[in-house]
Amino acid sequence: QVQVVESGGGLVQPGGSLRLSCAASGIIFSIFSGGWYRQAPGKQRELVATITSGGITNYADSVKGRFTISRDNGKATVYLQMNSLKPDDTAVYYCNANRKRVDYWGQGTQVTVFS
Repeated sequence: QVQVVESGGGLVQPGGSLRLSCAASGIIFSIFSGGWYRQAPGKQRELVATITSGGITNYADSVKGRFTISRDNGKATVYLQMNSLKPDDTAVYYCNANRKRVDYWGQGTQVTVFS
């Protein structure tokens, strides 16, 4: 059974930092791309960052220079380090594991940035 489980969300003030983790099981994680997406209330889910099996990263323009995606294949985990957080970053953050046309999603973790 495949499981993708996020953790690390929470409440933070503007300018603060959070680190999200996404642990995958039931798949050969090293051959999957990993990604973080987010969905704010009333908005569509959007891409935040992705990392290929080879370590190539891609970021949404809105988070470039503030967020860093990384992976540890030995732990089957993808991380999202989020710095300089803004209220606009408030959303439910979802982890994705992708290989070709196969997608696995986590249940999401809430990130709230407030003054």
